[in-house]
Amino acid sequence: MKPVIGTAQTRPERWNYLLDMDGVLVHEEHPIEGADQLLAELAEREIAFMVLTNNSIYTPRDLRARLSANGLEVPEESIWTSALATARFLDSQRPGGSAYVIGEAGLTTALHEVGYVLTDRDPDYVVLGETRTYSFTAITKALRLLEAGARFIATNPDETGPSREGRLPATGAVAALIERATGRAPYYVGKPNPLMMRSALRALGAHSENTLMVGDRMDTDVRAGMEAGMQTILVMTGISGPATADSFPFRPTRVVESISELVGAAHLPFPDGGVPARTILSSARGPDGGDRPAD
Repeated sequence: MKPVIGTAQTRPERWNYLLDMDGVLVHEEHPIEGADQLLAELAEREIAFMVLTNNSIYTPRDLRARLSANGLEVPEESIWTSALATARFLDSQRPGGSAYVIGEAGLTTALHEVGYVLTDRDPDYVVLGETRTYSFTAITKALRLLEAGARFIATNPDETGPSREGRLPATGAVAALIERATGRAPYYVGKPNPLMMRSALRALGAHSENTLMVGDRMDTDVRAGMEAGMQTILVMTGISGPATADSFPFRPTRVVESISELVGAAHLPFPDGGVPARTILSSARGPDGGDRPAD
């Protein structure tokens, strides 16, 4: 599939941005070069943007503080998490419902804010999110409630998450355990479900036709953006390297080495009509044709 490149006739006069957080703006608690400049440029040009994350542990306030500690200033209302998307989805499906939750403050706060009751007695839903301390007791309770008829929701399908010590099991891995034990598959709300993107667009007050998704993963960020009808930009500072990206049957609109390549051109992310992603991917390969090693 050839990438879609805007033309002078079809390119919007003004773009909005959805920016993935980890791998695009920060990497292992360190800001990525150019992230602070791009955010400042978006604010200066009054370009609407939203920072996205599949992480459901933290509230937007927590994440704002984390980003600020890294020198990145993002308003609390400009952060959208899989927990917020999950709460918005459940509120649309069953307003004022109840849920048994495995997760942390980011998820429980989001559910409380839409009027959900958190309970372990006959809940409408079992909602699985991310936590650093998955409890076997809590997982067993979730199994029993699902067997009793509760519906199964998970914030995102990510199987592992990063930590300073290495990878940790994440929501997708625990969801697979529960599914194997119960035969009940969860409905995942976060990326790559385009529902996550649409809920972020609604929160931003934007439309897919004039919004960019900037991410570091082909399997979640680019896929979700594409399926939601957005143009996509893949950065090489996170998960997907050139060889990995080239193996997918779909393409981002543009590939850049890092977010710094957009600095000074946030209003014109596809100069001269853009360059086909396949050309950039091929030129970005290392001498052996493989992905570049991580820094």
